[in-house]
Amino acid sequence: MNFIIWIVIGGIIGWLASMVMKTDAQQGILLNMVVGIVGALLGGWLLSPLFGAGTINADDFSALSLLVSFLGAVILLGIVNLIFRGRLR
Repeated sequence: MNFIIWIVIGGIIGWLASMVMKTDAQQGILLNMVVGIVGALLGGWLLSPLFGAGTINADDFSALSLLVSFLGAVILLGIVNLIFRGRLR
């Protein structure tokens, strides 16, 4: 059941992050899911110690874990934009 939650919530988080970073037109549903899940991993690694919360990948389903996962997805899209376009959007 956790895997299904990762996919659904990861897709929503990836979609919201792509809307914030203005990359939504370039991404499809599959890439939004990947961005959400990988962004949650990145958020767990970088931001969890700062906020003291887990992520959706760590079986912690709360508002703070959703925020950490979302911020991780935004950071991931920012890094991808820097690498491939040479600038942030």
